[in-house]
Amino acid sequence: MTRLWDKGCAVDAAILEFTVGEDWILDQRLVVHDVAASIAHARMLAAQKLISAADAIAITSALTDIGAAHARGEWSIQPEEEDAHTALEARLVAQLGEAGKRVHLGRSRNDQVLTAMRLWLRAEIAALAEMADCLAQAAEALAARDGALPLPGYTHMQRAMPSTVGLWAGGFAAEFRDDAASVRRLMARVALNPLGSAAGYGVPFLPLDRSATSRELGFDAPQEPVTACQLSRGKSEAAFAFEASLLLQDIGRMAADLCLYATSEFAFVRLPHEFTTGSSIMPQKRNPDVFELLRARSAQASADLFAVLNVPAKLTSGYHRDLQLIKAPLFRMADVARGCTAILTHALAGVRFDAERCRVAMDPSLFATEEACKLVVQEGLPFRDAYQRIAARYGGAK
Repeated sequence: MTRLWDKGCAVDAAILEFTVGEDWILDQRLVVHDVAASIAHARMLAAQKLISAADAIAITSALTDIGAAHARGEWSIQPEEEDAHTALEARLVAQLGEAGKRVHLGRSRNDQVLTAMRLWLRAEIAALAEMADCLAQAAEALAARDGALPLPGYTHMQRAMPSTVGLWAGGFAAEFRDDAASVRRLMARVALNPLGSAAGYGVPFLPLDRSATSRELGFDAPQEPVTACQLSRGKSEAAFAFEASLLLQDIGRMAADLCLYATSEFAFVRLPHEFTTGSSIMPQKRNPDVFELLRARSAQASADLFAVLNVPAKLTSGYHRDLQLIKAPLFRMADVARGCTAILTHALAGVRFDAERCRVAMDPSLFATEEACKLVVQEGLPFRDAYQRIAARYGGAK
């Protein structure tokens, strides 16, 4: 087949396979966004009299049909097509002939992929923020259900002060809300339109209207100057990966608590059988595998975050093929973040705190700080003196 960059010279098959890498697989999720950007571009070209109105209508209709067929699973990108852009244009040309060849005027694969990635990021940002809010609601529901139960508060893994299930779950709910808000703020990073910047230096001679494509695609404005477009690659991706990793850390910490609270030694939490797995050798075992895996996912997230950060870190200005390698860790991060958020939201509905075990765990030492504060208020002692008196009572001074 003819590739978008093909000049009629043969390319070594092994080199081609290596450079294509996973793009033909990863780009399946970009097809819908490349269709939208290509339609906006074609309409702009027609408005600027660079292609005919009839060609623009035909291109728009054909791209809509091709995109819908992909969504239905009727075709997928093949290895020899390299990426979403080539796959779409090949099908467009096969369907329309000469008219299909006109859609690439005034753009490059460089601004195509950057535009598609920003549209994908917008969708992912909205989805992940909504899911983080749903997770916060699940934590709030847990707090409403079992919130009045007492629960030891821990520092250094030692019983420290009295708390409640409501305070424990409410703290996580607040952080999940904060995560959702932080993710939403990323919309500002993907608000500028790179379409029409081509390979990073604009398009000579052609009167492109980048403001028109910005309006149609929902961007605030064209990204200017055009040289900033390729310099910005990896930054919004890294920002998304960072916020997703923070969400996953909060998820992991809640999961770590639940793993601990579900042990026989603590037994604060009861998990339904359908949320646990068994041992292949020990008949009595019920294991909280789902929470263990949630606890581990933040480690994978950190690795993917560093991959996204480090690929562009030492590049010179302009486009480099290195940037292709951002896709895999970024997409994996998005999938893991949404998957973990969804499963913890689901699992929290089955978590129950054991009222009796929680009450038994509230030993008198948890109230030591309260006793010291009472001495300050009731006897007028300096806090340090009150602290020492209460410490002696609990064996702090011999």
